[in-house]
Amino acid sequence: MRRLRRVKILATLGPASKDSATLGRLFEAGADVFRINMSHASHDAMRERIRMIRALSNHYGREIGILVDLQGPKLRVGEFQDGGVELLPGQSFVLDDDKTPGDSSRVNLPHPEILRALAPGHTVLIDDGKVRLHITQASPKRAVAVVDVAGRVSNRKGVSLPDTEIPVSAMTEKDRSDLDAALEEGVDWIAVSFVQRADDIADVKKIVRGRAMVLAKIEKPQAIARLEEIMEISDALMVARGDLGVEMPLEKVPGLQKRITRMARRLGKPVVVATQMLESMITTPVPTRAEVSDVATAVFEGADAVMLSAESAAGQYPIEAVATMNRIAEEVERDSIYRTVINAQRSAPEQTGADAIAVAARDVAETLDVKAVCAWTSSGSTALRIARERPGPPILALTPKRETARRLALVWGVHAVVTKDADDVDDMSKRACKFANREGMSKEGERIVIVAGVPFGTPGATNMVRIAFTGNES
Repeated sequence: MRRLRRVKILATLGPASKDSATLGRLFEAGADVFRINMSHASHDAMRERIRMIRALSNHYGREIGILVDLQGPKLRVGEFQDGGVELLPGQSFVLDDDKTPGDSSRVNLPHPEILRALAPGHTVLIDDGKVRLHITQASPKRAVAVVDVAGRVSNRKGVSLPDTEIPVSAMTEKDRSDLDAALEEGVDWIAVSFVQRADDIADVKKIVRGRAMVLAKIEKPQAIARLEEIMEISDALMVARGDLGVEMPLEKVPGLQKRITRMARRLGKPVVVATQMLESMITTPVPTRAEVSDVATAVFEGADAVMLSAESAAGQYPIEAVATMNRIAEEVERDSIYRTVINAQRSAPEQTGADAIAVAARDVAETLDVKAVCAWTSSGSTALRIARERPGPPILALTPKRETARRLALVWGVHAVVTKDADDVDDMSKRACKFANREGMSKEGERIVIVAGVPFGTPGATNMVRIAFTGNES
């Protein structure tokens, strides 16, 4: 079940993909990591899906990653007397702390901290931006707005505030409960929603304490303004284009996607491109040509993973959506221009021994046309460094830790295998060759490059490159 492509596919689970048979078909179609969205999953549902994924992993003998996506702070208007109102262009409309059902002139905003943070000139978006207002007067209990883009507002519709610094943590009480439950189940990745600042990630990491990797979803203008510091503390990034395209002008999103993808690669952090990638496949068995180009663009940019949301969670064609994304990715990576584009995006390595070794391994691999780059890795950092260089041959990560192998399921080009650590240099070479052959990466007599750290089993000690012939050492 080793993939022939480098980019990974992240598939969201939901009503359309809740049984073990469907999960198996999704995996066979190309899914490498499964996402559980806690906006729609109970703890019991999460535990059952994790149990099915782990059983699937054991059945196929391949480590499958699990990402739990925390809901984050959801802002919503209150309720209306008649279920909703039609707002007209230029009319005045009030958001206040009065819990009385709203009418055509006002509605409750049940978030006192948001009312305190609003200021004249701030934009308020309702229902994914379908209705747009701007604040003209603001006080801690009441904000007066003018309607810029008219439309209907109904009970509990979502609110987005692109200009307002939300004075709350990205993690709510529900998120803390969900996080604790996810960590108890041993999930591999935690995605944090509506990140605004590096402290939002730091708060989650204090709770996680290394039991999972933490991914920051970039979907707010405030996160874009603090991108470098958020990237520095995060283990991975997601370009969450849905909310990002609501809170920022749509035309800015493609450029931001490229910027985030390239910055993440420079830092050696995995990056996922998400939202509406094959949206039409929720209801049709084939995507639009524009959607195919969108997925292809993310692959050409060197994203570590591309993600399906409603397509695999609630759509009518979840298997077809994954299979389609798999075919697109494989075709892009076969294209003659693919390596040219990927290589052109390389940046200078960090001035560390481990990064220098990763670059050297890539150069040796491409100069000698070796069949695989084998990384002995305990924490996964060696494999991540090699993946940052986007070498031509596939990356075989050998690790004694199952959790490391599962986390690496999200990383570009990495095929992870769990095995005991090497005893010495000869054992390192022999078993690297054995696994390269067994996983179908090389044949007897072909060369591979091996990267490791001595002494073995020491995290972050990458300091050796070795060339080996499968069948005998060199």
